[in-house]
Amino acid sequence: MIFTRWSAKLPGTQRRAAARSDRAAPGTPAVSPTAAPAPSAVPAAADGTPSAPTAATTGSVPAARAEHTDPAPSQDRPATLPPTVDALSVHDILGTIPALVAVVYGPEHRLAYVNGAYAAVFGARPAGHTAREALPELDALGLLPLMDQVLRSGKPRTVKSRKVPGGAAGDRTRDGYYTFTCTPIEVAASGPAPDPEVACVAPHKGVLVFGAEVTDQIESAERLRASEARQREAAVTLQRSLLPQELEQPDDLCVAATYQPGGTDAAVGGDWYDVITLGAGRTALVIGDVMGRGVRAAAVMGQLRTAVRAYARLDLPPHEVLQLLDGLAAEIDASQIATCVYAVHDPNEGRLVYASAGHLPILVRDPDGTVHRAAEPTGPPLGTGGWLHTSGSVPLGPGSSAVLYTDGLVERRDKDIDHGVEALERAFAGAAGAPDIVCDRLLRSLGITATHDDDVAILVLQHPARTGHDAELFHNAALELHGGTEAAPRARAFASGVLASWRFPTELNDLGVLAASELVANSLQHGTPPMRLRLRRTDRRLIVEVTDGDDHLPRRRRAEPADEAGRGISIVATIASSWGSRRTPGGGKAVWCEFALPRG
Repeated sequence: MIFTRWSAKLPGTQRRAAARSDRAAPGTPAVSPTAAPAPSAVPAAADGTPSAPTAATTGSVPAARAEHTDPAPSQDRPATLPPTVDALSVHDILGTIPALVAVVYGPEHRLAYVNGAYAAVFGARPAGHTAREALPELDALGLLPLMDQVLRSGKPRTVKSRKVPGGAAGDRTRDGYYTFTCTPIEVAASGPAPDPEVACVAPHKGVLVFGAEVTDQIESAERLRASEARQREAAVTLQRSLLPQELEQPDDLCVAATYQPGGTDAAVGGDWYDVITLGAGRTALVIGDVMGRGVRAAAVMGQLRTAVRAYARLDLPPHEVLQLLDGLAAEIDASQIATCVYAVHDPNEGRLVYASAGHLPILVRDPDGTVHRAAEPTGPPLGTGGWLHTSGSVPLGPGSSAVLYTDGLVERRDKDIDHGVEALERAFAGAAGAPDIVCDRLLRSLGITATHDDDVAILVLQHPARTGHDAELFHNAALELHGGTEAAPRARAFASGVLASWRFPTELNDLGVLAASELVANSLQHGTPPMRLRLRRTDRRLIVEVTDGDDHLPRRRRAEPADEAGRGISIVATIASSWGSRRTPGGGKAVWCEFALPRG
């Protein structure tokens, strides 16, 4: 049996063949997607089954028998065109889209259509009712005012990432997120109006609501933000653990510091500060900034801070400390740029000696309220190499204050940094109170909030002017030594008288006299003039210091039983709480020791 001959008589074959013939014919108008084939297009038999069509009515039989009726060669036959979008109905297209689709018309947004995806999430919706009645979920999502705007303006509007409870891909146990786009549409008035109240003589204006699910993207973004938050928290924890947990409090200075990391959208930076007591009443103050952000910057900061503390124990001048730090910074990471200020305060001299490696200037406020910058000298940032740093000094006597800070406090994207420093000068001039209060006032005056986009570190120090009972706890006494055989007895007598006037206990008085005698004897034997003995009392300790003109630093060594010398420094180190030595700026050295005073 030849099926080709009989296939045209199968039910429905004639209509499909006719549609293919119509689309293949050039110049034939396409069928509207809304036009469905009329039931009368195919004759029916008396029992309701389609009758066998003829070639004259459908053209399907000649198509099925093309090999017999068309003698033309195959290259002359027109190629069968593929189906076009005109052959598809809008209903079929929207019904297969996995996104949410709803079509409304008229000023009241009466519902005309929802697709299967919409019904799967929100349930079936009756047509013809207003959106407020039939689509309450759109009202809850805030889309009805947006649809009004779209209908009036004729321009599409989009809202992103709206949460739909229990609406993730039809999963009622999982919340979903959708981005909704409202697009104006217009249906020609060629057919019946979708609602009896809408006239057929005018086009029907409406809105197509299209909801694309973005649940996976939102959840991925939330996971990414949570991961970034954990990483930032780890960096902040590392940063804070590398900063001093509690600042050392010198005898002669009041200090306070604050550190505020950048806002939640910014990774932590490499700002740091430190306060280091050097002995003999001297204090080192450090602040620095490692450029860049993240754990790497915090790690480099920790290494630099540790190195500064180690170099400070050598009791070197500020510029020599920065010189050592410069070489170390290049070895740690040559790609990381860091700035730093290292300053030393000596209460006996009433000055702040400092060196700067590319950092912002120290601000000093005099007792009369005048603020000035300690701007020179300043070298390049750490790690550049090949630069000889130098030290400068600025007066910092009783009643004066100073502030060290990082660029996050004064730098703004839309302003020159000098404007920020000037604003800090004005704020510092009017910031009274204890150092911790001054830190808070500077942050507020410069507009630093929790959302600030850069790290901020501030270190405030005050040299208080003591009066009354506090002044009685701080004393200085000095004796110039001219050498000779009478120098040692004169030093012992001076120390004994001064310590007795300070009403120290007998045991401490004797230890102080012994230490002064040993240090003076060491200076007379190994040093050169000028020589001076200085005794200093604070509220917490007694300091004995001897200076001379020789820059050879003593060291503690073990003396042999037969040695007649070499035991002086060992004796001092044994009886004192601490001891040390350093070179003085004008050439020479200073050797000192400390005794802790009994409390109460």
